[in-house]
Amino acid sequence: MQNQQMGQQNQQPIMQQPPHVITTKDFSYINDMLAWNLLAMKKAHHAASQCQDQQIKNKLDACGQMHQRHYSKLLAHLEEKQSSNTITQ
Repeated sequence: MQNQQMGQQNQQPIMQQPPHVITTKDFSYINDMLAWNLLAMKKAHHAASQCQDQQIKNKLDACGQMHQRHYSKLLAHLEEKQSSNTITQ
């Protein structure tokens, strides 16, 4: 019971929009997320190209496209922040 109460007290509110300022730590984390999504996208594409089952190939292609969309969204956020030059330490 006590662990549940502590867990509820430590919960942070969910952000509805990205912050107006990106710290150096945030920037590094976003770069890592870009790399993870790019790698997942490449792996899904490679796996789909090796797959013989069309249903599985379609799912792998959809997975790769999802990671590509995430990559594009993250990149757009970074480009927006870079153009406004609001990256701080």
